[in-house]
Amino acid sequence: MDDRAVRAWVMYDWANSAFATTVMATVMPIFFSDVAGHDLGATKATAYWGYTQSIALVLIVLLSPVLGAIADAGRFKRRFLLWFTWIGIASSLLMATIEPGEWVWASILVIFGTLGFSGGNVFYDAFLSDVVSENERDRISARGYAFGYIGGGILLALNLAMITFHNMLGITALAATQASFFSVGIWWWLFSLPLFHHVHDRPLSGYPSTPAKHLAAEGIRTVWKTLRSLNRYPEMLKFLIAFWLFSDGINTIIKMATIYGREIGIGQTDLIAALLITQFVGIPLTLLFGRLADRFGPMPSLIGSLVIYLVIVMLGYFMTTALHFYLLAILVGCVQGGSQALSRSIFSRLVPVHRNAEFFGFFGLSGKFAAVFGPAVFGLVGQ
Repeated sequence: MDDRAVRAWVMYDWANSAFATTVMATVMPIFFSDVAGHDLGATKATAYWGYTQSIALVLIVLLSPVLGAIADAGRFKRRFLLWFTWIGIASSLLMATIEPGEWVWASILVIFGTLGFSGGNVFYDAFLSDVVSENERDRISARGYAFGYIGGGILLALNLAMITFHNMLGITALAATQASFFSVGIWWWLFSLPLFHHVHDRPLSGYPSTPAKHLAAEGIRTVWKTLRSLNRYPEMLKFLIAFWLFSDGINTIIKMATIYGREIGIGQTDLIAALLITQFVGIPLTLLFGRLADRFGPMPSLIGSLVIYLVIVMLGYFMTTALHFYLLAILVGCVQGGSQALSRSIFSRLVPVHRNAEFFGFFGLSGKFAAVFGPAVFGLVGQ
């Protein structure tokens, strides 16, 4: 195991989690409701945000399995990860240009930014089995999520301070918020550099070199072959179905909690501060889940985290105040990183050798396909 490659792999979670915290979960949902979509009204803005999330995830659903198969056929995981990273970075930088009322432009940039973030994670996750031995995957996967909480949390704290104290900096609240989006792009770019320097595609013996013009067709053929072969991996198929079900709920909570809190009247500072607490509560608890997996096994630990999520969702029905939002945010921080890290490491054990990017494409496909429905249904019910 190359320690530099492992550290670089972990740092990518630190890098791209800035997009997850500032854009997907916290600042952008509030900005979309209050500024970009202020002419829409609160309920319609919430619904349109949900539809934006679903559209972005539909694109990932269509692309993930094909790109994964192409990456395995051409040994291009690193190249595809780089491309998606640049899509996400460019979208984040351009978010600094969104003006009041420009909800369409905001939606377009969020869609492409989410495409870069989620598409890149297909190949980032697939590198786990390349850089880490099997007996270390639970711990390193959990460390990746923990570092993601730290990196995303630090930048979110800086952005919260900039937005809250914008007068002291001599800028408007709008300019401070736009600057926070720009900072995401810079942060993502800067801390991605170690991964692209130290992590490379592993040569796969027995795989002939494929001309570039045939890679797309090869990818499509491989996807169809994978679909037909899923019944040969019954444990992986069962896990994908289970993941489809529980990840829909988790992703809906992540993507809709902040804008829903804004709709029911919780203040911007409380919303951002609560989710900042989620980040820092998640750091030790995510690492703890890695330890729990070592002691009790990854599957029992994952099931335990999902039981806590069920309690969170039921309590969320009664949420009316900022204090309620704070308490639920703390509970989410206890289990969010652990459930995601353990899902990733469990799946890595079920993937056939030399087809990891292809099957992690399906892992991404399963989760993103499920996540299409939650935000859309949330928006439809609200309307």
